[in-house]
Amino acid sequence: MPTLRAFLAPLGLLCLSSCLVACTTANEPTPMQAPAPSTPVAPAAEIAPTIPAELKEEFIQAQVKQGFTRAEVLAFLDKATYNQGVIDAMTRPWEAKPWHVYYPIFLTEKRLDAGLAFWKKHEKTIAKAAAKYQVDPQVIVAIIGIETFYGQYTGNYPVIDALYTLGFHYPPRATFFRKEFGELMKLVKEEHLDIDTLKGSYAGAMGYGQFIPSSYRHYAVDFDGSGNRDLLQSPEDAIGSVANYFHEHGWQANAPVALPLVNNSKAAPKAKVWAGEKLNYKVADILTPTLALADARDLDVSQKALLIELEQADHSDYWLGLNNFYVITRYNRSPLYSMAVYQFSQQLKEQHASKK
Repeated sequence: MPTLRAFLAPLGLLCLSSCLVACTTANEPTPMQAPAPSTPVAPAAEIAPTIPAELKEEFIQAQVKQGFTRAEVLAFLDKATYNQGVIDAMTRPWEAKPWHVYYPIFLTEKRLDAGLAFWKKHEKTIAKAAAKYQVDPQVIVAIIGIETFYGQYTGNYPVIDALYTLGFHYPPRATFFRKEFGELMKLVKEEHLDIDTLKGSYAGAMGYGQFIPSSYRHYAVDFDGSGNRDLLQSPEDAIGSVANYFHEHGWQANAPVALPLVNNSKAAPKAKVWAGEKLNYKVADILTPTLALADARDLDVSQKALLIELEQADHSDYWLGLNNFYVITRYNRSPLYSMAVYQFSQQLKEQHASKK
């Protein structure tokens, strides 16, 4: 197998005049937990902050409207504990790092070898999911690898504590996470999960693919035919669920994802670098005589697109992101994350094909 450095060398040369970036959406967190090495859970604060009475009552009433009794909601709240480590982790996201620091964390020989082994072991399941949901197989494998190293690092935070802490004690995104805390209550009941042992990321994401409760409830599928949707222990269910997530968000099989650009000007491109907003640009709005495709090809310039910037140590590289790149950002809103997934998927595709 060629070394990762050898594989990336041509890309590095292209990057002398192209680029990648990362950033979350403005008003809500990623739908799935951003990839990060497993972090030891900090102990709960000695004196946990209390929930304002009106906020607690608002949550109780919302859950009662969903069919729970007041006693059930109070019992669920009583199981949750404030965890300062969750707040600390939320305020230092990996996506805040520049690309040249970010990508070496994820694009490694070890992860590539693990991905190829996972693909080989679950070849039939991956092929079945790719065909059913019309999602390229390498992307399914890449997501699970970037998220949890194929189930090896699924998080060690009690999910109930993580969502409780963020939902009631993290003002920037409290409303979102409070809803997820409520979704967790429904999920536990529907899927018969053990809330006392349920662990995940600091943002409350769970299993091989790191689904938060609302995503678990909406996109998870029983792909192994066991009768339940188990994203925690069943790689088959995780494979099908990741494929379903991409299908539901508009993935186009065999379509391009991102294309490197050459910037022939010392000035920054006129188009605005994508920062999480809905797609407002078309390809024609981004390409100019000085910002062109690195490799000439026929391309529908009327299709929607976004401009990606990757911060290298001493320059920026630019890429043209198309529909499928945007779909990856529906899984995690960071452009850096999405580019890491895309590049990893290409490594997987090339190496998997060479071994046939």
